[in-house]
Amino acid sequence: MSRSERLLDLIQILRRHRLPVSGRTLAGEMGISIRTLYRDIATLQGQGAPIEGEAGLGYVLKPGFMLPPLMFTDEEIEAIVLGSRWVAKQPDKRLAAAATDALSKIAAVLPDDLREDLDATTLLVGPSSAIVEAIDLGIVRQAIRNERKLGFLYRDAGGAASERMVWPFALGFFDKVRVMVAWCETRQDFRHFRADRMSHLTAADIRYPRRRQAMLKEWKATLDKPGQNAPKDAAG
Repeated sequence: MSRSERLLDLIQILRRHRLPVSGRTLAGEMGISIRTLYRDIATLQGQGAPIEGEAGLGYVLKPGFMLPPLMFTDEEIEAIVLGSRWVAKQPDKRLAAAATDALSKIAAVLPDDLREDLDATTLLVGPSSAIVEAIDLGIVRQAIRNERKLGFLYRDAGGAASERMVWPFALGFFDKVRVMVAWCETRQDFRHFRADRMSHLTAADIRYPRRRQAMLKEWKATLDKPGQNAPKDAAG
């Protein structure tokens, strides 16, 4: 492990601890000597990391510290590139463009050696699905962010159409389809809506009465109860 990787690991470990943690505990987690740990903490403090504490009392990293751009491991760079490349091939054009722009911004601030690693990564993303949605997924994402209702026409697997007004709070990206998770006013329950079966999308400027994080938590709880309150496809 390089010294820069070790310093990154130390920052990440300190992030996980909200209360002061002893130097011996930190050294044990990292597999280094206590002397090396003290030297690494001094190095990070000298680089501006707000690490408070001292030997015998423990150390804590103040919240809000931003890592310098050079502190990416090889696998973190591969994850960033692979994730960005996958999103760039999604049918959500605005999200795809944002992924490409974000990768360019990251590359612009990386040191030369890491920028070369980013450009040379050989992790590739296969061709995207042939299924294309007739709706703008950007509208769905904005409604989720702003906690606004959505109206649309939905066709189930058998082709039957129904008008829906929902409270969207999550959007799942799968290999072949995109699925919106929402509370359906018609069914008075959680429902899954395939984006390729949605049409005539209307963003209502009406805030739904619950917080999306609360609904997301409640929906996740239903996933732990198969056969009881598990969320249903919108056909139900």
